Amino acid sequence: RRAASKASAEPESRKATMADGFKYHQYQVVGRHLPTESDPSPSLYRMKVWAVDEVCARSKFWYFIKRIKRVKKANGQIIAVNEIFEKDPTTVKNYGVWLRVMSRTGYYNMYKEFRDVTMNGAIDQMYQDLAARHRIRASCIQIIKTGVLADEDCKRPNITQFHKENLAFPLPIKTKRASEKKYRSTFKANRPNVAHF
Repeated sequence: RRAASKASAEPESRKATMADGFKYHQYQVVGRHLPTESDPSPSLYRMKVWAVDEVCARSKFWYFIKRIKRVKKANGQIIAVNEIFEKDPTTVKNYGVWLRVMSRTGYYNMYKEFRDVTMNGAIDQMYQDLAARHRIRASCIQIIKTGVLADEDCKRPNITQFHKENLAFPLPIKTKRASEKKYRSTFKANRPNVAHF
């Protein structure tokens, strides 16, 4: 009963986010310092962040911007939050991810490559990969930069192995098919195996 009550109390935005297949989405957040008498039109700061929903994207924006500029949530405002969608979500592409992680021994810079049809899918792969290989929690990962890579710019062997000209995959299950259309039928009789070993 407690689990059911917790599930019903989950916000609608989180349910919608989990339903569309990707846990993390890319958001563009634009913010600035509050206008003052000395600076009536402060500069705008735009940042791309990956977050579970819009609320987490706003929180990540303030987390990073206060470390870069003299702006914090108490004296700043968010102008706009927009989700960024993939232009071509049906073509497989190479994605490069530059990131900074906090492991059990300190902070490290990393570079990862993934193949996916969307950037959100590549970021999901990245979180799963770091959790599996390095036991790094999602809260300890900071994405510095992402990009779409050409085939000649890829470095990792597990990505470059898919760039061969005559790429072929083995068939694990070979289905028996009729040699001609006239021999097709819904059911086929097989000779029974009566050998007992």
